[in-house]
Amino acid sequence: MATITFKETPVNTCGTLPNTGDALPEFSLVAGDLSEANNATYAGKKIILNIVPSLDTGICQASARRFNEAASSLGDTVIINISMDLPFAQGRFCESEGLENVVNLSAFRSQNFGNDYGVTMVDGPLAGLFSRAVIVTDADGNVVYTEQVPEIVQEPDYENALRAVK
Repeated sequence: MATITFKETPVNTCGTLPNTGDALPEFSLVAGDLSEANNATYAGKKIILNIVPSLDTGICQASARRFNEAASSLGDTVIINISMDLPFAQGRFCESEGLENVVNLSAFRSQNFGNDYGVTMVDGPLAGLFSRAVIVTDADGNVVYTEQVPEIVQEPDYENALRAVK
């Protein structure tokens, strides 16, 4: 369990992020066309998982924009925004913002993702949603960087995450 804050009030998650050096835990999430996407979908690519509470909030939107901006210069890397938002809402946001360099996946059908990745908030006003976290893998699917953002209303450390894929 990790303790983070939401506007300075302590909030607990259900666990901790995967460890650096470990294989990325298996996931099965819903893509914009309602198909299932999983680890194998992105095999052979470096991955940045931008895990957020909801793309319907300003900080989550800022992180999606920032990673979208960086994606074009990353080569063999896919950036995936993951939230509990429905795929339709994720798609509307990215379409309205012109974000074409990121992939959105929804965990609305998967209770396992939040538990397997240790990001489900178990208390506080956002209980049930994901904490803000970034996980980066190499092309072999091994975790090379993680960040559990300590304050929900704070943006992640983009530079360290992006450095991890270069």
